[in-house]
Amino acid sequence: MNQITDLNNLRLFAEVIEHGSFTAAARSLGVQTSKLSRRIRALEEELGVRLLNRTSRTLSLTETGRQFYQHCAALVAESVAAKDIVDQTRTTPQGIVRMSCPVALMTAGVAAIISRYVQDNPQVQVLLDATNRRVDVIEEGLDFAIRVRLPPLENTDLAFRQLGVSVQILVASPALIARHPAPSSMESLSDWPTLAMSSNNERFVWNLVDSKGVVTSWVHQPRLATDDLASLRVAAMQGTGIALLPKELVDADIKAGRLRHLLPDMATTPGLVHAIFPSRRGMVPAVRHLLDALVAGFEEMSRQ
Repeated sequence: MNQITDLNNLRLFAEVIEHGSFTAAARSLGVQTSKLSRRIRALEEELGVRLLNRTSRTLSLTETGRQFYQHCAALVAESVAAKDIVDQTRTTPQGIVRMSCPVALMTAGVAAIISRYVQDNPQVQVLLDATNRRVDVIEEGLDFAIRVRLPPLENTDLAFRQLGVSVQILVASPALIARHPAPSSMESLSDWPTLAMSSNNERFVWNLVDSKGVVTSWVHQPRLATDDLASLRVAAMQGTGIALLPKELVDADIKAGRLRHLLPDMATTPGLVHAIFPSRRGMVPAVRHLLDALVAGFEEMSRQ
């Protein structure tokens, strides 16, 4: 399919017709009349037809030029409409936001934050991939992905924004606690059944820090190991064993009495909850405002 070399010439042609002369069009566009005239003549030469009848005083369209102008005017109108869409997305939250988030964080409160955001911004559609796998935001076309990592964060070409922190604590069901003496240290848990996240080398270690900053590492053999935190939470509530779970995931269970916090002066090193995204440049309001909502939501959860 043959295409015009420079589509800008179509816009220039439309401007000449709309202004009625080369001089008026050149003045409006801020270019020299002679340069504008050369561009239109080059367009005619490229097309192989005459579009305009020129005299020293008048300017009129040929029949071919009249039909050609209708398409040029439509092209200009579409380009204006396209720019309007971009301008709107730069000022008002609207459009599609593609993101991913670990399942446990969704359960712990991210789902509620996103739900409120969507209600407050009816022109925004959020497409969420709730997954525990490590996603590639660029390869998969995501606007951002939420991750939890221990500091320092890895070096990457991606931009990131911290949303909050996450610590893990030891919890168990009241029924399980009733069957064992009250624990006073990690070592006193040796007779308790445990639950754990899956391990590639099948070696299970809990590293906890006390209020004085002393780290205790405890090796154990769990009754159940899985990569799904939600399943560990359910198993803990059923009394299957002690679990090390994110505080935000089990806060409501502790308040309701479904779980109890063991060794409350010990927890994991805080992990950084952060969003990673390709670049801060050109971020549309729908994405930027959703990140703001997530930051505010994590701050609210930390105060509860």
